[in-house]
Amino acid sequence: MEKIVQLEDAASHEEKLFKILEVYMSLYPVRNGYLFRFSPLGYLGEGIILLNSTGIVYINEIRDNVRTLPFIHSSIVERRAKYCTGIELLKQTSGKYILTSNVNSLAVVPISYGSVVIGYICTTEFSKTAVIDEQTLSSLTDYGRLVGKYMEQSDDSKESQNLSKRELEVMRKISWGESMKEMAAAMDISELTVKQYVKSAIKKLGAYNRSHAVGILLRKGIIS
Repeated sequence: MEKIVQLEDAASHEEKLFKILEVYMSLYPVRNGYLFRFSPLGYLGEGIILLNSTGIVYINEIRDNVRTLPFIHSSIVERRAKYCTGIELLKQTSGKYILTSNVNSLAVVPISYGSVVIGYICTTEFSKTAVIDEQTLSSLTDYGRLVGKYMEQSDDSKESQNLSKRELEVMRKISWGESMKEMAAAMDISELTVKQYVKSAIKKLGAYNRSHAVGILLRKGIIS
């Protein structure tokens, strides 16, 4: 808890994300951390940053349906940290992005608030003396929950409540999987106007994109 409080010193949202990994690496026997955001809309995992001994690397190019990554998917569904190594790792995880020939272990820490997972941390490098046992995994699970709770409480919920009726309607339709064309026809407006509503809603929510915006609204119970 003393370490989590350090997140309050962050001057910006970006610095807060960095501190999540910085605190994580100071608490546990890990040598790197990949931070992902997660949207339940389409089970989309999106890379944010990687922190290791050399510094920060932006990994925004990583976008994947986590259902194609069984080990990560199971950690998210069960909302608990998991660790996998050796042959079992090869069976459970795709090598599409973060796994290279010298990686033989993987830990996944879901970041959750209540029953909703909003992100996750992956680690592929561990200290030589690291022992990832049940006690450590339990602590990692707690860390993800504390971070999720802090992030939710520090969000400016007033922003989401200030969406106009049209903006909220558009975001709800996006969560239902409707296309721009379908929304425009149903609302009797142009596709350009729909795009403007989406853009303004994303800005008000402080989101990165429409999937992130929908995830925020789902998490807060504003849409369902």
